[in-house]
Amino acid sequence: MKYRKKPVVIEAVQVPMSGIVLEGVYLDETSGIGLSINILEGKHEVTRGDWIITGVKGEKYPCKPDIFEMTYELV
Repeated sequence: MKYRKKPVVIEAVQVPMSGIVLEGVYLDETSGIGLSINILEGKHEVTRGDWIITGVKGEKYPCKPDIFEMTYELV
């Protein structure tokens, strides 16, 4: 069987390539990358340029730029 994602409008912001970090993204000295976000499963490392998506229940999760471009379009 095959399934298609339901069309759901999401909110997303991209982690800036330099300078200030976003709300919810924090500097993490224990991370090799230096940035992390708290998701449902715990702490997750993010890199500059990643997208932070707010899900349908308000949860946040990161998405790599190439996957974001293949999956989402601007509304």
